[in-house]
Amino acid sequence: MMKIAILSDIHDNIWNLAAALTAIRETETLICCGDLCSPFIIGLLAEGFPGKPIHIVFGNNDADLFRITNNAKKYPHVHLHGEFFQGELGGQRFAVNHFDNLAQPIAASGQYDVVCYGHNHIFKIEPVGRTLTINPGAIMGYDPGQKSDIPATFVIYDTETGVAQGYQVESKAAGQSRRVVLYPNNG
Repeated sequence: MMKIAILSDIHDNIWNLAAALTAIRETETLICCGDLCSPFIIGLLAEGFPGKPIHIVFGNNDADLFRITNNAKKYPHVHLHGEFFQGELGGQRFAVNHFDNLAQPIAASGQYDVVCYGHNHIFKIEPVGRTLTINPGAIMGYDPGQKSDIPATFVIYDTETGVAQGYQVESKAAGQSRRVVLYPNNG
């Protein structure tokens, strides 16, 4: 059994990414559901989550796949899976892709315990039949459709308990350090 960090839609927000990577140090595996954007993000992920498996699928904004792939070759614990990953993690069957419109049919197939996705920047954890779907939201912290800031979020999933817990990266003001809190904050 293991704890798995799930994040998506970094869009080069290195500040929120750094805070998230600090918060997930105790997890065993990292899943990234796409939209890293710049190739240098691979190095930040690999060095911020050293020696533990990182599974990455590509998103629609990962344009420079040549350099992303070359950068990943420097880190044996970074696994690029193209547009789709399926595999067993912590005794559960996972499917990962970037697009929200594909997540529901993949989950409805009943072949997986957990389906992870991103793309629309909307944090959402919900069951589809016996499959749990997880959209960790966006590390970027911005909704381009609404042209507004949104919470910068990610998820830690515990394969033993089946609980997916959301977290938010908060920043009080420009220049202040970011902190990570539970999300949604119901208190």
